[in-house]
Amino acid sequence: MRPRQLPLVGHVRDAGADDGVFDTLLLVGPLVVVVVALVHRNAFTEALVLAYLTAFVGYILYRGLR
Repeated sequence: MRPRQLPLVGHVRDAGADDGVFDTLLLVGPLVVVVVALVHRNAFTEALVLAYLTAFVGYILYRGLR
């Protein structure tokens, strides 16, 4: 089964901005929150959140300046 065939993923892809990177970042965000909730706050989760936020903000700035 492809990720696109999952109900939630398919709806996001269909209603999204036709930008695969942005759609992926939007779908990964809640997963990051779940990982932090399950594992609790530690160096790994802080690095994970920092990496996610850097990628998200960086991509938004990249698209905005391009």
